[in-house]
Amino acid sequence: MGFRVGQGLIERFTKDTARFKDELDIMKFICKDFWTTVFKKQIDNLRTNHQGIYVLQDNKFRLLTQMSAGKQYLEHASKYLAFTCGLIRGGLSNLGIKSIVTAEVSSMPACKFQVMIQKL
Repeated sequence: MGFRVGQGLIERFTKDTARFKDELDIMKFICKDFWTTVFKKQIDNLRTNHQGIYVLQDNKFRLLTQMSAGKQYLEHASKYLAFTCGLIRGGLSNLGIKSIVTAEVSSMPACKFQVMIQKL
């Protein structure tokens, strides 16, 4: 479900945008414009190894802030991130990038999304 929603959102957000130069440009768009529109804030940190792996870190992820009061929900947090992984994957797919997106939560409400670009 998140995949299809991500595709639709990217289609709407990029219709008046100039073409992206490269993969890093696309990831910056996801972290700034896309994330701001969907979650009302930018990604806090974007890291890359310049070999197709990007890590997006959000220190106060909106979908986890309500649950972050207790540690008992930490093991269930990843279920709430599946939709967001789909959003990212769908958005990248519509921009011509095939990827695998995984999420990790070590301390709530912070989370990391790892994007592995699939080379064709």
